[in-house]
Amino acid sequence: MHPAFAWSLLLSAGVVVASLVPLGAARSQADFQISDLAAPRAMAERLPEWGKRANWAHLNSFEAYILFAPSALLCLIAGVNSGVAIAAAWAYPALRLAYIAAYVANLPPLRSLCWAGGMVCAGTLYLSGLRAVMAASG
Repeated sequence: MHPAFAWSLLLSAGVVVASLVPLGAARSQADFQISDLAAPRAMAERLPEWGKRANWAHLNSFEAYILFAPSALLCLIAGVNSGVAIAAAWAYPALRLAYIAAYVANLPPLRSLCWAGGMVCAGTLYLSGLRAVMAASG
């Protein structure tokens, strides 16, 4: 088991949590009130434009992590030791962090490249894990 896959899972979960930072800053500018806790999604309409993008980036972080986590777990459990897979595992959280920054900063081409790069990383891990499982099963 290569530790890069476990670290990647941990760092990627940290990126999901870190996506709350710009969202929290935006909420502080949207006149947050206790009554907003009853319908937190309704508050999104009051967010500044960059805050709406921060909200969307935060929501996408959960979706992306749900796709990524099984690929890293598969590699971890299957004992993948490929340099390409290890590089993809390290690149994924960095690309996701850059994705959030590009989304909030309203840089659609860079955001799309970071998103696509993250998907390529996840796909690489799925393929590497599947190859390792198939090789082990003979």
